[in-house]
Amino acid sequence: MLSPPRRPSRPRLLAAVLLTPLLAGCFASSSGDGGEGSGGEDGSRLRVALAFPPAENLSPYGADATILSRLGVTEGLTALDANGAAAPALAASWRREDDRTWLFTLREAVFQDGTEVTPAAVAASLTRATQAKPAPAALSGVTLTAKAEGGTGVRVTTAAPDPVLPLRLSSPSLAVLAPKAYDGAKGAVDPVGTATGPFEVTKVTGATAADLDRFDDYWGGRAQAPGIDVRFIADGTARANALRTGQVDLAEAIPVAQAATLDAATRRETATTRTTSLLLNAKSGVFKDPALRAAARAAVDTSALAKGVYEGHADAGAGIYGPAVTWAEGKRVQPTGRAKAGTPGGASVTLATYDNRPELPEVAQVLKQQLEKAGFKVKLEVREYSRLESDALAGKFDAFVGARNSLLDTGDPVGVLASDYTCDGGYNLALLCDKAVDRAVAKAQSTADTDKRQDAALAAEALILGTDAVVPLVHQRVITGVGAKVSGVLLDPYERTLVGTGTRR
Repeated sequence: MLSPPRRPSRPRLLAAVLLTPLLAGCFASSSGDGGEGSGGEDGSRLRVALAFPPAENLSPYGADATILSRLGVTEGLTALDANGAAAPALAASWRREDDRTWLFTLREAVFQDGTEVTPAAVAASLTRATQAKPAPAALSGVTLTAKAEGGTGVRVTTAAPDPVLPLRLSSPSLAVLAPKAYDGAKGAVDPVGTATGPFEVTKVTGATAADLDRFDDYWGGRAQAPGIDVRFIADGTARANALRTGQVDLAEAIPVAQAATLDAATRRETATTRTTSLLLNAKSGVFKDPALRAAARAAVDTSALAKGVYEGHADAGAGIYGPAVTWAEGKRVQPTGRAKAGTPGGASVTLATYDNRPELPEVAQVLKQQLEKAGFKVKLEVREYSRLESDALAGKFDAFVGARNSLLDTGDPVGVLASDYTCDGGYNLALLCDKAVDRAVAKAQSTADTDKRQDAALAAEALILGTDAVVPLVHQRVITGVGAKVSGVLLDPYERTLVGTGTRR
């Protein structure tokens, strides 16, 4: 348990200065300076190129949540530290009162609209997240209630024991927003000017750009950059070109094919927990048949993808969890219950992917060739992600190639299993519904001991892989383009953060 905070009696600015180094050390900075800039003077506005434009009007409950967290806009009660453990954020401390109840003690902070972060506001924000449709992935299979407790406390109670609740509350989709954020149409959430992070969204230009200004009353210290100018550039080559020509200072997800075109000093390669997988529609169509899923899995050569498409910037798929999840390799068990591969006999399938991550269309093209060699007829469909997600979740494709960070939603290895592979999972692109899998995931969710929880997660992974609804292809290393004058970039293996208080140029 973390020790409870004292209410600061000194001026806010001094307290903020003292707090800033605690945050800066969470992830490695590109300049090796611990995330802090080189002086007290303001730098220039940062120009950032992101790969994924807003797909849901910047709602924190879906894919857009990561956009907001990476830009330093939103925060939750907790955060993840470099080791994947829960760390203080808006909650300065917490303790477990019983197997279903936790008490979180808030630090002194204000929302970007000037109102205070109160227990009532936090409880209301978490309650709204529990009511979202579809449910945020971090809440898949979890029922919780949040209530204010006194002047600084928020008591969170779960319907079933949840030993990793502090990890769960670190999810970008459970960001805490001011009451004003929920004043719009039913179900709509507006993070513009209502979050708590060091940067405040001031303008969004459709799916092309956004403007952020520094939030000077941020509890964690005044950011060194006065603001951020964001451009959403889905084309990876265009992102690399924008960095190379000095149009942007930071560019995420540089394609491996473009990495060699950048000066070595402007490339940062980060091992991540992101896995690229082939997801087969287990509910309808050709791959409802387990034997044909097995045939598709047998047709895939993952080493050709790692060495060819990714040019060595990835490892061949080993499971849902890759090498960056260091404990998984020694514990992994072989898939169980696989069907015998059937004969495709010219069965026609539609294989879909998106081009925001530029390697994916090439991966899909190679898979198309491999599947056709095995006897399938394959139609390839490539779109921008925001125009593809709803159809994929609705099961309109037979197969889908996607890149997924296995620890993004909760930091808990069981979280991705619940959201992506259970009957009620909110991001179940394979549309898998297998009672044995659900039981195994439920067992893992109820296991408190860390070591035993990992064992239970890998037992569930073995069952999931045994259905052949998911075929892990490669485990990625992400390349970020960082301008020569930029320091303090947060290179996060969980891909939740990019810009922080110490990022500047």
